[in-house]
Amino acid sequence: MTEPTAAPAATSPVPSVPDEVQLIVDALDDKRAKDVAVLRLEEVSETLDWFVVATGESSLQLQALEDGVRERLKAARVALKSVEGPSSRWILMDYGPFVVHLMSPEARDFYDLEGLWADAPRVPVTPR
Repeated sequence: MTEPTAAPAATSPVPSVPDEVQLIVDALDDKRAKDVAVLRLEEVSETLDWFVVATGESSLQLQALEDGVRERLKAARVALKSVEGPSSRWILMDYGPFVVHLMSPEARDFYDLEGLWADAPRVPVTPR
C-alpha cells in the first residue's frame, strides 16, 4: 500500500511585467542600485502605468543608473520622452507608460513615493 502524497502547494502567480520594466530593473541591477521597487499604477491612476523607484548612494551612482537605463532602453528602441534632472538628489526618466525615479536615500525618505502610492501593488521583479 502506498502512502498518499500531499497535493502540491498552491502558489499565486507572480504578475508579469512589460519587457521594458524588466529591462529597467536589469539595467539598475547592473549598476548596483539599492532598494529597487516596481509599482503597478494602472489600477490606481488614470494617467500612470508603472513606476520603478531605485536608490543611488551618490550623485555619480545616480548618473550611472540614468546612463544604464537610457542605454538599455535605447538598445531596445524604447524612446525616452523626457528627463527631469540630473540632480544630486532625484532623476526622473519619463518613458510614457514607464516612469523611472532614481533618488538619493534622503530624497527617497523625504518624498516617500511608495507611501504616496501605497494603494498601488508592488510587483516583485527579479533581475535576469
